[in-house]
Amino acid sequence: MSAGGGGLGMSGHRQRSGTVKRRRWGGLRQQWKLLGVFEIDQQHEFYSLTCMMKEGLAAAIQNNINNSATNELSDDDYRLEVTQIHKDFTMETFAGPVFASLRSSSGMTEQEYQQSLCSESCYLQFISNSKSKADFFLTNDKRFFLKTQNKREIQFLLTNLKIYMEHLRKFPHSLLVKFLGVHRIKIPHRSKKYFIVMQSVFYPGDRISARYDIKGCEVSRWTEPAPEGSQIIVVLKDLNFEGQSVILDQQRHWLVRQVEIDTHFLQRLNVLDYSLLLGYQPLHQDERHQSISFATLIIRTKRSVNPGGSRVHAGMAAVPGAVLEEDSSLNGSETGCSYLAPSQAAVASCGGGSISQTGPEPSVPSGDATELPDFRAQNRRLLPNLKNPLHVIDGPEQRYFIGIIDIFTVYSFRKRLEHLWKSLRHPGRSFSTVSPQTYCLRLCHWVQDHSK
Repeated sequence: MSAGGGGLGMSGHRQRSGTVKRRRWGGLRQQWKLLGVFEIDQQHEFYSLTCMMKEGLAAAIQNNINNSATNELSDDDYRLEVTQIHKDFTMETFAGPVFASLRSSSGMTEQEYQQSLCSESCYLQFISNSKSKADFFLTNDKRFFLKTQNKREIQFLLTNLKIYMEHLRKFPHSLLVKFLGVHRIKIPHRSKKYFIVMQSVFYPGDRISARYDIKGCEVSRWTEPAPEGSQIIVVLKDLNFEGQSVILDQQRHWLVRQVEIDTHFLQRLNVLDYSLLLGYQPLHQDERHQSISFATLIIRTKRSVNPGGSRVHAGMAAVPGAVLEEDSSLNGSETGCSYLAPSQAAVASCGGGSISQTGPEPSVPSGDATELPDFRAQNRRLLPNLKNPLHVIDGPEQRYFIGIIDIFTVYSFRKRLEHLWKSLRHPGRSFSTVSPQTYCLRLCHWVQDHSK
């Protein structure tokens, strides 16, 4: 009798535990829906496709792990196509060694990349207000985006992949979106599906209070904000940002120059209609108004690339932004950096690409060459304790997430006709479809006018 009672008790406990878990999971799913993000569960139209993506990516990344190369990239690596056959589909991976090299230079291992993309947790569908017909998926940890692309866009990326990689090598803190993989899925009796994997600009985004998509123009550049108190994530646009500024103080010079460099690069590719993504969140009190010495910047930079690479004093909490002003263990061998006096910052070299001095001197679009040391002195990541914060800049009061996305629109004959039509329809107003040179200069001016 007592045994039976105990069994009923255990059964009741399991039922209650299961109920609690379902409620908790149901609450999380409801929260995602409120935020414009939907879990791709078994009832979702993209469930089958995303399961194939996961399976294909797991095998493709494992192939990189098993065949890791240490040599420099060759022309064959850029042309490489690897086909892997699965039960219900075939997946092709383009230029795998090239993107593996980029992931490595960004501080992530193949294992953690695989874990994020191929975990048992479902992908999330991100509902975008983009005019394109692309589908957007987000890994469950919200670290990586997967976006479907058409064949022309994929060919454009692969054709220009070598100069894209060279640009990132010269400017490791480029604001250009980081492409981490290009793939194609073939499903019998269905059309081929190309997709890319990108690093999310808004990661980690748990505390981001506002997000903007900036093109530097005014036509169709207003989005109705979410009602006050709403949890819905709305990506706002240029006209929503009017009256505000990105306040960076000393970091402003770096941002302005990096936007110039990146947009001039895109101008050379003859593209337009790209967006500057901008998000921000308030700094914690311990992160504000710190006395930042050059040695401190080196420590923060090192932590931003490899959080486990620098020690924290025993008994001190590793809170975000808390950086020890003096550490007797700091030396060249301990940090992997040879840090010098502030006046020598321009020639310092540090592991992780945070202060780049390798390769030929990068060309600077404008300004006197004597400004280059100051530019380099500001070209640092300032978010410690989190990996791959490639798009993070700290100002005195706010932490900014900034990146340039959607770089596939070429100024074709069709776009020239669209420019003519919009000129007639919107006389005297600025719109997105303009020449790459005009687009580049206009976005640079927007950043200059909206930063302090």
